[in-house]
Amino acid sequence: MRTRTGWGAAAVVCGLLVSGCGGGGDGADGSAGDGAAAGFPVRVTDCEGNATSFAAAPKKIVTSNAAALELLLRLGAGDRVAGTGFPPGKGTLPGALGKRADDVKVLSRSVIPKEKLLGSGADLYIDSFASMGGMGGGMGDAPTPEEYKAVGMKHIYLKSTACAQDREGPVTDLSAVERDITALGAVTGNRSTAAELVDGMRTKLASVRTAVRGVPERKRPTYFFFDYDAGTKAPTAVCNRQIAHAVITLAGARNVFASCDGAFKQVGWEDVVSKNPDWIQLGVRNRGSAAANEKAFDEARKWLESNPATKGLRAVKKGRFLRIGSEATTIAGVSNADTVVRIAKALHPGKVR
Repeated sequence: MRTRTGWGAAAVVCGLLVSGCGGGGDGADGSAGDGAAAGFPVRVTDCEGNATSFAAAPKKIVTSNAAALELLLRLGAGDRVAGTGFPPGKGTLPGALGKRADDVKVLSRSVIPKEKLLGSGADLYIDSFASMGGMGGGMGDAPTPEEYKAVGMKHIYLKSTACAQDREGPVTDLSAVERDITALGAVTGNRSTAAELVDGMRTKLASVRTAVRGVPERKRPTYFFFDYDAGTKAPTAVCNRQIAHAVITLAGARNVFASCDGAFKQVGWEDVVSKNPDWIQLGVRNRGSAAANEKAFDEARKWLESNPATKGLRAVKKGRFLRIGSEATTIAGVSNADTVVRIAKALHPGKVR
């Protein structure tokens, strides 16, 4: 049985994105105070509303996993990242982003040990893990607020994932991701870049929304995210608090496990069979090259086609598979919007350009 490794383990526990940003200029949630130079001071809040203030942009940042790292790279703040936990797999990030990510020091392949984090010399730690749980609520010995303060390190959360488990209802859009991008842009002094990233996401999502809005809910195809790398003995379902649920919904599909409250849940193959999805996404993690990725997709497909419990599924019999990697679907970030477009094009041919 395969197990979640690297950043994937963090994704199951929580995820990652900073506190929400308001645009009202009141100094809260990523907005600047009156008369601030270069957009400072800035305040961001955690999942419980507790605020952290920044008089200036941080100079040395540590990220808990690849999601926060990717956002900082896209914002143009990658040169300030001193280290990361759960680094991105080779080839996960495209082009220049991947090359810059390769230069970031890996403090741990999993959760960063407390001593190493506190001794990193960073003045900011961006936490992707469960809110108020430090490094994931049981995934490590998390520093206390007093210990962070003693070394001069501020600690903030990426709320679109870190707060997902505490969400009152299903996540059906990418607004939390957009707010996190805006907040990180404010904290790092890259507001204009953050705005461009958010605008780009909204443009893509708007085109899909327009294209599929005429398709009634009951006629939208059902969709199963097959997390091949999480193991095949028992499938891991994407539930309604996971960002992938929003991606699937926005693409004009129905997540077969939409009634499952939480982020991920291990279910049985009989549960998948009873749902009999119209489409299946072969969710494999980046292997580092196109050839290796295609091999992994082939393996996932062949498993479904040969397994007695799944070979009779509607999607399997009709060959309705999507080869879209896990990272851009289950990890909150800019690429979520691209995944929405890819899924929508496959499920609604002729409607999405």
